[in-house]
Amino acid sequence: MHPSQEIYCEKSTRLRGKTIVMGITGSIAATECFATIRELIRHGADVRPVLTQAASRLVTEDALEFASGHRPVTELTGRTEHIDLVGSSLSADLFLIYPATANTISKIACGIDDTTVTSMATVALGEGIPVAIAPAMHESMYRNPAVRENMDRLRSWGVQFIGPRTDGVRAKVSSRDEVVAWTFRMLSRNYLSGKRLLIIGGRSEEPIDSMRIITNRSTGMMAVALAKCAFERGADVELWMGGCSAELPDYIRTRRFATVSDLVTMVEGIDHDIVLVPAALADFAPNSVAEGKIPSDSGFGLDLDPVPKVLPLIRSRCDRVIGFKAESGLTREALVDRARSRLDKYGLSAVVANDIDVVGMKSSSAILVTADDAKDISGTKAEVSDAILDFCVSIP
Repeated sequence: MHPSQEIYCEKSTRLRGKTIVMGITGSIAATECFATIRELIRHGADVRPVLTQAASRLVTEDALEFASGHRPVTELTGRTEHIDLVGSSLSADLFLIYPATANTISKIACGIDDTTVTSMATVALGEGIPVAIAPAMHESMYRNPAVRENMDRLRSWGVQFIGPRTDGVRAKVSSRDEVVAWTFRMLSRNYLSGKRLLIIGGRSEEPIDSMRIITNRSTGMMAVALAKCAFERGADVELWMGGCSAELPDYIRTRRFATVSDLVTMVEGIDHDIVLVPAALADFAPNSVAEGKIPSDSGFGLDLDPVPKVLPLIRSRCDRVIGFKAESGLTREALVDRARSRLDKYGLSAVVANDIDVVGMKSSSAILVTADDAKDISGTKAEVSDAILDFCVSIP
């Protein structure tokens, strides 16, 4: 058994049966391709690497064969490798160029076929196979008007650009996670395509002094899982996140808030089609914040004032809002009753009721409560997210 088979479908089967041809060009970012190939395989993809001569000076054929299980294509021969791999609808499901240099991008836009990768691109575009390009270059090259014009031309042909991430000096190749997310998005049914989703998650942190806060145990994991899943289903996703311990995806637009008051000031900016609110927000906050740090050897008391309820403010900006209700130690019937009470009070589309005793774990005990139903959607965070977004698709 080839070593690549040891990780096949290790994380999911979402790309099982999918063939991805990865074109690798002469950027130093080519060294990132190994991890990306392996991650795609962990989700079930069959990855076929194709190297330009420039790339072969940066990454070796043996290393790519180890990573993918296939000897990379380094030249086009009488076997017509470009036709075999991307020349029919029965071959590749996606042609991904990772990384793509300015030179390669411009050649493809001008129909120039003088490398393995540019020839593959020409055939893929002619055949109608999806093409994704992850640029990597110095930022001055990325700003070059000819390069930008050529990118715009490729976009007009349906080519999807992934990234890059710019830092003022370099236009860096997109992260492995972003490339995988875009692969899911391009090879899945985009049930939420054209929908603008806002997800508000994490915990509020109400200050006592410059050091101490009042907060809760929310990790933000559910919000991140929802954001990733919605992106992969084709939605235009924005994430508003309070305090959290979850890793935030670098490819989803994210705004941060600390206190409930911070979030209230952001609500006026809501113009989304659907808003999901798994955030754990405070009900009370100190009525004053001490300057500096209160000495630890002095006793002090707290006077708390109620903070504004955010759900009705959100609901005034959006007709389709899904709330979350966290409780502990209740029977299923009592949990559903409390969720439905919130649904009726604020005019929500649905409420996800969950047990806080599983906060921070990879799985969730959850019930999707609507006006006339209460459906158990327990499972991993990703499975719960899928069930919630399935409901979002059905909202009129």
